[in-house]
Amino acid sequence: MQGNLDAVDVCILLLYGAVLVAMGLYYKRKCRTSEQFMVADRSIPAWAAGLAVMSAYTSSISYIATPGKAFDSNWHPIIFSLCILPVVWLVCRYAVPYYRRTRVISVYSFLEDRLGSWGRVYAALAFVLYMIGRVAVILYLASLLLSTFVPLNIAAVIMVIGLITIIYTLLGGMEAVIWTDVMQSIVMIAGIAFCAVSLSVDVFSKPDYLIQAAFDENKFSFGSWDLSLSSRTIWVMIIYGITENLRNLLADQNYVQKYCSVPTEREAKRSVWIAMLIYIPLTAVFLYIGTALFAFYSEGGHELGAGITKGDQVFPYFIATQLPAGLKGLIIAAIIAAAMSTVDSALNCSATVLLLDLYKRYLRPNIEERASMAFLRLTTVVWGILGTGAALLMIRAKSTLDIWWQISGIFGGAFLGLFLLSFLRVRLRLWQGVVSIGVSLIVISWGTFARDLPDSWQWAQCNLEEIIVGAVGTAALMAVACLFALINRK
Repeated sequence: MQGNLDAVDVCILLLYGAVLVAMGLYYKRKCRTSEQFMVADRSIPAWAAGLAVMSAYTSSISYIATPGKAFDSNWHPIIFSLCILPVVWLVCRYAVPYYRRTRVISVYSFLEDRLGSWGRVYAALAFVLYMIGRVAVILYLASLLLSTFVPLNIAAVIMVIGLITIIYTLLGGMEAVIWTDVMQSIVMIAGIAFCAVSLSVDVFSKPDYLIQAAFDENKFSFGSWDLSLSSRTIWVMIIYGITENLRNLLADQNYVQKYCSVPTEREAKRSVWIAMLIYIPLTAVFLYIGTALFAFYSEGGHELGAGITKGDQVFPYFIATQLPAGLKGLIIAAIIAAAMSTVDSALNCSATVLLLDLYKRYLRPNIEERASMAFLRLTTVVWGILGTGAALLMIRAKSTLDIWWQISGIFGGAFLGLFLLSFLRVRLRLWQGVVSIGVSLIVISWGTFARDLPDSWQWAQCNLEEIIVGAVGTAALMAVACLFALINRK
C-alpha cells in the first residue's frame, strides 16, 4: 500500500536532508587534517561520543527489523542487549586503557603489535568488507520505509539516501559524523517514544484490551531454555550476545574510533557506559512496539494490507496508515536518521582503516597530509557506492535481521578471535596464524552454507543456529591457535 505524505511531512523530510548537508559543509572548515577527519582531534565530549556509539548500535536495523522480529516471534533479541553489561565492564577494564595509552586511531594496529602484520591485514580486510554488508542492510531498511510514502521504487530511494549520506560524511569527517549522530539520536528517541505511547493507548484501552492477544500467543517470552544449539534458544542468544558485543566494543573500528575521539581515558569509559545504558531500554521499547503491533493487528478490526508478507513491513505499514500528518514526517525522519547515523560512521571508519592499515602501511608510508585527505575522501565515496550497490541486492531478503546476523558471523568471527589471542598474548608464527584463520573460515563457511543438503550428504549438514556460526568460528580459531602456542612453548 502506498502511503501519503502531506505537505508538512514533505517539508520536514526536505528540511532534515538540508540540515545534514549544511552540517557537513560547516564542519568541512574544521576538517583540514587526516587526524581531524578520523578522530576529530580527540576533542569530542563524552556524552556526545556516547550518543554516537549508541546510534551505531541503534540503526534502522533496530527501528524496523527488531519490531519485525518481535511481531513474528518473541522477545529473544533482548538477551543480546542484556549481555552488553558484562562485556562493557571487560572492555572498560582492559581494552579502553590500552587503546587510550597507545593513542590508537585504527584498532587493528594493536594486532600488528601483538601478533604481527598478518593479523592486522586480515582484520582490516575483514572489517571493510563487513562494513559494505552493514551499509547495505541499513540503507535497505530505511528505504523500505520511505518507499512506502514516495512515488519512487525502493531502488531509487536507496540511491538517494546513500548519496546524501556520502556527501555530508565526505565533507565533515568524524566531527560531522558525531554531531549529526547526536542530532539523529535525539530525533530517533523522540520518534520511538511517540510510537510506543500511541500504540499503548490503542492496545490497552477499554473495553477490548488488545494486548491480551500478545499474552495469549506468548509474545513476551525470551525463548526456550532447552539445551540446544540448533534453534533460537536463550543459550544460543547468550552465546551470540557475548561474542557479538565483544566484537563490537573490542574489535570493531566503527565503535572504537568514536570512544577514542574524546580527550581522556575516563571520558572514553564514560562514553561507552552512556551508550549502553541508553541502548538496553531502547531495545526493550523497539521489541514492545513489535509486540504491540501484533496485538493491534490481531484483534479489534485492524487488518494488514494484502502486500504485507513479513515482519519487517509491519511497522512501516502502521506508520503509513495510522499516524497523522506532521507526526508521520517526524517518525520517517527518525528512521532515516537512525540509518544515516550508522552509514556515515561505517564510511568514515572504512576510509580510516583503508588509509592506515593498508595504503599508508604498505604502499605509501611517507604519504603527505594533503594526499591522505584526498585518499580518505576518495575511499569514503567508493565504499559508499559499494554499500549502496549491495543494498540493492537486499531487496529480495526474507528477514533482514537474520541476514544481518549472518553477515556479522561471516566477517566478524575470525577477527574477534585474533583480538582475544592478542589480549591473551598468544604468539604465533605467520604460517600458524594463516592456518588458524583458514580453519575459522572453513568452519564459518560450513556453518553458513551447509544447510538443507541432499539426503546423501546429511552427514555433512550443519544444524547449528545460524546466528552463532561466528562464535563457533571464533572458538575454532582460538583452539587451533592455542594448540600451536602450546607446541611453540614446548
